[in-house]
Amino acid sequence: MVTIYFDTCCLNRPFDDQTQYRIRVESETVLFILDQVKIGELKCVGSEVLDLEIDLIPNLEQKRRVKLLASHISNLIRIEQKEIKRAKQLELLGFRLFDALHIACAESGNIDILLTTDDKLLRLATRFSDKLSIQVKNPLKWLEEVSKK
Repeated sequence: MVTIYFDTCCLNRPFDDQTQYRIRVESETVLFILDQVKIGELKCVGSEVLDLEIDLIPNLEQKRRVKLLASHISNLIRIEQKEIKRAKQLELLGFRLFDALHIACAESGNIDILLTTDDKLLRLATRFSDKLSIQVKNPLKWLEEVSKK
């Protein structure tokens, strides 16, 4: 079974401005993938950093909704020295702190794919893919790729 990891951007996507086509399609994709998790076709793992970042959402209604989406995430990867050390290495490559922690947690959890809608994270992950032990993909592009197999 494929194990996925959503970053906070993905879980927020269904609550972004849906008048933009890209955002609407990515939102539908995230919700479809979460449906696949609910029915047991995919496994979704989270982390302490994901919980922390969700807790930082200032809009209380949006935070409640994102927590509801995140409730289908099974295991929780803890942030320990190994993840902190790895995140510091990733920050030196230009990854922002939370992105670096998401990658470090996903790597230590042996996750198959980290899904994000964050273009900056996607660009950096593509540029440094040889330095990552996990694939980082946009959910729509990833779903298109796995659907072709």
